[in-house]
Amino acid sequence: MAQVESRLIIAEAGVTPQQIFESMCARWLANLPTFESDSLTDDVVIETPFAAPGHPTRTEGKQPVLAYTRAGRASFPVRFEECRGVVVHETADPEVIVVEYELVGTHTVTGVTASAPFIGVLRTRDGKLAHWREYQHTLAIAQAAGQA
Repeated sequence: MAQVESRLIIAEAGVTPQQIFESMCARWLANLPTFESDSLTDDVVIETPFAAPGHPTRTEGKQPVLAYTRAGRASFPVRFEECRGVVVHETADPEVIVVEYELVGTHTVTGVTASAPFIGVLRTRDGKLAHWREYQHTLAIAQAAGQA
C-alpha cells in the first residue's frame, strides 16, 4: 500500500498531464475515487460520450465531479488490479495528452476477472485536471459486471 500511496499525486503547479493520469491509475488500483479535490480545477469537466444508459455523458464543476466519481466508485462492484497497455500520446498542446489503456479488474461478487479498453483525452490547467474525456468499451464493462 505504501507504494500506491507514494504514487498518489497532489496536484500543484508544474504537475504534468502524464503525472495526473498516473495518479488516476494509482487511485483506481487503490480502490479510491478517481479524483481528489485539490487535483481538479473549479470548472473541471468530465465527459463519457459513450456512457451506459442512465449515466451522464457530461459532469461539470469540482463538487459535482467529486460527488459523481465517489458515488460511482462506491457502487461499482469491481476491484481494479491492473492498468496495463498504457500508451501516452503527447499533443502540440503541452497541457493535453491522449492516453490508451486497459483496466483489469475482478467483480467482487462473482469473482470473475475481466478487462476493458479505454481511450482518454486529458487537459490540465495550472497543474490540475481541467477536462477528462473518456471513451469506454461499455459492452466489455457491462459483460464484466454481469449486466450483459
